[in-house]
Parts: sequence; structure tokens; C-alpha cells
Amino acid sequence: MAMGLFNHLAGGGAAVWSGGSEPRGKINPAAVAVMAERGIDISGEYHKPWTGEIIAAADVIVSMGCGDRVPALPGCRYEDWDLDDPSGKDVAEVRLIRDQIERRARELLDDLRIPYRS
Repeated sequence: MAMGLFNHLAGGGAAVWSGGSEPRGKINPAAVAVMAERGIDISGEYHKPWTGEIIAAADVIVSMGCGDRVPALPGCRYEDWDLDDPSGKDVAEVRLIRDQIERRARELLDDLRIPYRS
């Protein structure tokens, strides 16, 4: 959801990758549904592992409070967005998580001085 929202809001003004230290399973159907409500299609996404190349190329690494282990690299900014895991939650609960992610994505875009869609 974070990658989809960030890409949508940034409108091509930033490159975004999504991944994790222990990717698993497929995308949560409730997450796909709540993103579709915003006109954002994440149905073709899948869980991807972080690689050293992705970490080294990043300016900002955002984790979602799920305990991902990310190697610390000098010059890279790290943020942990302590959010509920949408796994096993219904659409109404995932909608709240999506809205929290959107608020934080807007704050990050502001901080990075990247214009975004309102």
C-alpha cells in the first residue's frame, strides 16, 4: 500500500521500491480493495526481498513497524512507521491503515520537498 500511495501521490517525482527482509505470501486482498477505492491498482504487486543494491540506492528506507532488519548504511535516512499489520484484518480496518500510510507519505513528500497530488 505504501509504494502504491507514494507512487500515486508523487506522480513520477520519486522512484519507489517495495520490499522486506522476509517477504512472504501474496498481497492482502483487503489491501488491494482499499487501494482500488482510491483508483490505485496494486493487484499485480508481490512481496520482494530487499537486496543490497536496493538498499544502497535508497535515500530513505521506510519500515512499517514489522521488525524488518535493514543493514545500516551511512548517508541513508531510516524511518519506522509503526503501523498495524493489515494481515488478517477486514476491509474497514485496512482502510484505517491505508489512511495512516497516506498521511505519512504526504509528510515524507513534504519533508523531501517533492510536490504531490492533493
